[in-house]
Amino acid sequence: MKLEDFYFKMPKLKTEPIIDDTTLRDGIQMPGLAVGPKDAARIAQLLSETGVERLELFHYQEPDKKATKLIHGLKLDCRIAGWCRAVKEDVDSAIDLGFNEVGISHPVSHIHFNAKWPDKTSEQLLAKMVDVVEYAAKDHGLRVFVHGEDSTRADWEFEKQWVNAVADAGAECYRICDTVGIGLSDPAASVVNGIPAKVKALKNETRIKALEIHAHDDFGNAVENTMAAVRAADGVWEKIYLSTTYLGIGERAGNAETEKVLLNLYLHYGVMKYLGKTQKLKETADFIGKATGYVIPPNKAIVGDYGFSHESGIHAHGIINDPWTYEPYPPELVGNIRRLTIGKQSGKGGIKHKIIELSGKAPSDEQLAKVVERVKEIYANGRRASLKEEEFKKILRALNLLPEANGN
Repeated sequence: MKLEDFYFKMPKLKTEPIIDDTTLRDGIQMPGLAVGPKDAARIAQLLSETGVERLELFHYQEPDKKATKLIHGLKLDCRIAGWCRAVKEDVDSAIDLGFNEVGISHPVSHIHFNAKWPDKTSEQLLAKMVDVVEYAAKDHGLRVFVHGEDSTRADWEFEKQWVNAVADAGAECYRICDTVGIGLSDPAASVVNGIPAKVKALKNETRIKALEIHAHDDFGNAVENTMAAVRAADGVWEKIYLSTTYLGIGERAGNAETEKVLLNLYLHYGVMKYLGKTQKLKETADFIGKATGYVIPPNKAIVGDYGFSHESGIHAHGIINDPWTYEPYPPELVGNIRRLTIGKQSGKGGIKHKIIELSGKAPSDEQLAKVVERVKEIYANGRRASLKEEEFKKILRALNLLPEANGN
């Protein structure tokens, strides 16, 4: 079997997807996470190596400023953008730190307007936004993305007016922000929260030059909504930016995972610019987890430690004979490894394979039976977790299937 037997089957996309990773902005807003400047720079480097083409950064606190300077100094093969509120002071901060482009964020739904600015009209808020966009784009020559916060709960007629106004003010790209994750990938959904409908309506009814999707995962649909935006943009938009975070970290339930979107684009849609880069996905995940304090769920798709782990007898038997039986692609493709773990569900085949792996020789039937019996005894006494490798080795040593550990 080879990848080409199952993947790279879809017609070539007639839009260019561009991953715009916001791990170092939205991602580190997740409660309990933080990252130092040097680690932030290393994260940026790893993200660039995996195929991310644009990075979004905070730049307000002193550690963020230090990180920004370090990242600029790396001369990465990707664009670096500063995230700004709709105030000129934020734009000035970005300019001072050497950013050539910014993302300016402002709500577009009346839910936010009424809650945050009850004394201002929609027209006043739009006028303020236009002023800041013109300041960044026309007065200072910055590339400007406008982030339409809560786009999927906005009045479409007003949002359309908003997008055209910022486009005329110099904004290059509009970001659909599915801020509370209620977007729908169904083409039949309305233009308010239907991602396909909104992607197409923004092309047909506004003057904005480029589009981006930023999906939150409150319903577990962030990756699906991001991919729905790609499908809707196909043949409609020349390119589409995909705002993601690594491991999906971020506010509340987080965002669309960079690694999931990237692998879907590569394998299912044949986006070949990621060829040779997916092998960095696991390394990048592990470093981000360590650097930020995020505990990666072991069963996390693609990059989790259990992503290619097999324990039950049926699965272990299949994997031993042919890994394609229970794996969608080789773990090496994403920098992960295959693990055969020993636990309550393990059968003789899996245990025998593990013995051979550790000792280099096959056990006799009698020896195998003794090991199986010892494993069953452990789980009969209430053990739930899989055996650590050293625990299994201890069993083998007790049965003289492995030499005693060297104490030196």
